[in-house]
Amino acid sequence: MTATSLTTWSVEQLAERIRALAALPTMDLPEDAEDIFTELRNRLTRGEVRSASPGPAGWTVNTWVKQGILLGFRLGRMHDYSAAGFPFFDKHTYPVRPLAAGDGVRIVPGGSSVRTGAYVAPGVVCMPPMYINVGAYVDEGTMVDSHALVGSCAQIGKRVHLSAAAQIGGVLEPVGAMPVIIEDDVLVGGNCGVYEGAIVERRAVLAPGTILTRATRVYDLVHGRVIAASESAPLRIPEGAVVVPGSRPARGDFAGEQGVQLYVPVIVKYRDADTDAAVALEDALR
Repeated sequence: MTATSLTTWSVEQLAERIRALAALPTMDLPEDAEDIFTELRNRLTRGEVRSASPGPAGWTVNTWVKQGILLGFRLGRMHDYSAAGFPFFDKHTYPVRPLAAGDGVRIVPGGSSVRTGAYVAPGVVCMPPMYINVGAYVDEGTMVDSHALVGSCAQIGKRVHLSAAAQIGGVLEPVGAMPVIIEDDVLVGGNCGVYEGAIVERRAVLAPGTILTRATRVYDLVHGRVIAASESAPLRIPEGAVVVPGSRPARGDFAGEQGVQLYVPVIVKYRDADTDAAVALEDALR
C-alpha cells in the first residue's frame, strides 16, 4: 500500500483499519501496519484527528485514536536519537517532532520537546523546559510555561496559560477513558496538577497548587454544593470557577485532637472583571 493511497483514506477508513490492527497480537501484525500507524501519527500532528472531540453533547473519547497510539509503541524499535551530546533513546515510531520557523510555534532554547503525533497550533508559546506528549492537542494562543507537562492525549484549548510546573496528566489506558481536557481561556496556576480525565471548563481559574483527580471532591462555596466525579462522568470544574487549595477537618477523635486537616479544592468565586485583570497574560511576551 502506497503512502499516497493512505493519505486519501477517510477518517472512517483509517479508524476501521486501526481497530482491526489493535485486535491482533503483535507477531501477527501485517507489513503495512507501520505505514497505517504513521498516517495516524501524521494526522494527529496536523490536528486533523484528536483523541477526544468536543460536540454539542460534550466531549467524546475517540477510542480508535488511542488504540492507534498504543499500536505505535507495539511497533516501535529502540532507536538512537542522540544529537549534540544529548542522549535520547526511544521507540523509532515516536521521534521528536520537527518544527520550523514557518510553523509559528515559539520554542525558547533550554530543553523543550514536542513528540511527533502531538498537535501544536500556530501562536503557541513553549518556555523551557517543557514537554508535550503524543496525542496531545494544544490550540492557538496557549502558553506552556517552564517545567510544564502536557500528557499523552490531553486536550488544551485556545489562549490557555499552563503556568510553571503545571502538570496536565496523560490518559492512554484504558482506551475508553476520557483524557484530561482544559477548555478555552483557562488559567492553570503554578504547580497545579490535573489528572485522571478531569475536565476544566472554559474561563476557569486554578490557583497555584490546586490538584484535581477523579477522586477529588470540590467544594463550591458560591452555590453551596459538592462537585465530584461519578461512575459515568469525570470530575468537571464549572465554567468560570475560581478554584483555590483549601482544607477541611479530618474525621475521628484523634484527628480532632491533633487538628489534622485534609486538602480540598474550593470554589471561592466565579470569574469577573477583577479576575480577568488579575490573570491577564502579558501580551508583550507573545
